[in-house]
Amino acid sequence: MTKLEQIEKSVAQLDPKELEAFSLWFEEFQAERWDRQIEKDDAEGKFDRLAEEALTEFRAGKTRSL
Repeated sequence: MTKLEQIEKSVAQLDPKELEAFSLWFEEFQAERWDRQIEKDDAEGKFDRLAEEALTEFRAGKTRSL
């Protein structure tokens, strides 16, 4: 049995209160991983091109108010 299968089996056996606690923990875990990845990508300049494109379009009047 793989680790994933073991985890799936364990999660399936949680009672509703435990499942809710696990779900909240996992959601926070994923959010923290996402934040770290965004920070890493930003530090590496991966958003620079997209930001410049957006500013160029804004300066050229190609945007509209939300």
